[in-house]
Amino acid sequence: MAKDPQTPLDEELERAEQDAEPQPETLEGQLDEADASELAAADEAASDAEAMADPEADVLAAKVEELEQALTEAKDQALREAAEAQNVRRRAEHDIDKARKFALEKFVKELLPVVDSLEKALESMGEDASEVHREGVSMTLKLQLDTLGKFGVEAVEPQGEPFDPQYHEAMAMVPKADVEPNSVIEVMQKGYLLNGRLVRPAMVVVSQAANGG
Repeated sequence: MAKDPQTPLDEELERAEQDAEPQPETLEGQLDEADASELAAADEAASDAEAMADPEADVLAAKVEELEQALTEAKDQALREAAEAQNVRRRAEHDIDKARKFALEKFVKELLPVVDSLEKALESMGEDASEVHREGVSMTLKLQLDTLGKFGVEAVEPQGEPFDPQYHEAMAMVPKADVEPNSVIEVMQKGYLLNGRLVRPAMVVVSQAANGG
């Protein structure tokens, strides 16, 4: 069947319908532009978020470093205080031990003249002294020395030894040809130590060369 020829009215209606239909290329271009705008906005938001996050991370890292340093300093301070406390305790123990050892020093010094007197009395006893008297003085002297010995007192009697100024006090210098110079040739008074510390030096006579040199 042959197609009816179009009238001018039909042609006008056809053109109107074609103009009303959406153009694919135009819509596709609009969509591409919208996607690009959204992507740009998303990138900008991510950049802003990253820029905001970086300062916060730096602040947190600095705070952590500060806390670690404070902890290290606190540990060092605690160790120093513990060491100082230990040193104080050791000094206190040393002082107590020293006080215990040498608390009797003054008392010992007061007793030494009594010992000297008993020794001289025993030495000066003649033949006419009774054995009972001699034995009584000897026992008293021994008891005195034993008692002092229990408390760490010991005699310094350097007869024949080299002169030592730390423990001996030279009362005289005597030329002696047959004795090594600077030797103790006579003990005039014994010295005494208390727990190794000098309480009284020994009073001695010291030899020197016969020519006086």
